[in-house]
Amino acid sequence: MDRLNEAKAARTVLEEIIASASEAGWGTREITVALIEAAQSLTDANRADPEPAGDPDGEDAVREQIGHGEQFD
Repeated sequence: MDRLNEAKAARTVLEEIIASASEAGWGTREITVALIEAAQSLTDANRADPEPAGDPDGEDAVREQIGHGEQFD
């Protein structure tokens, strides 16, 4: 029953995100594509590292990314 309530809460949050994006001028298709891409990115990250909590501090990961064509280089 807890999972069902959590799923309902997650849907409520998604509906709030959609409403906010719509108010900001996003189209329905843009919103759904952005949400699908975000979910796919999280799925891919989970496949690559199913237990990220056990990883070392993220600072080294950030340093490893510098100079490799990432968005914030």
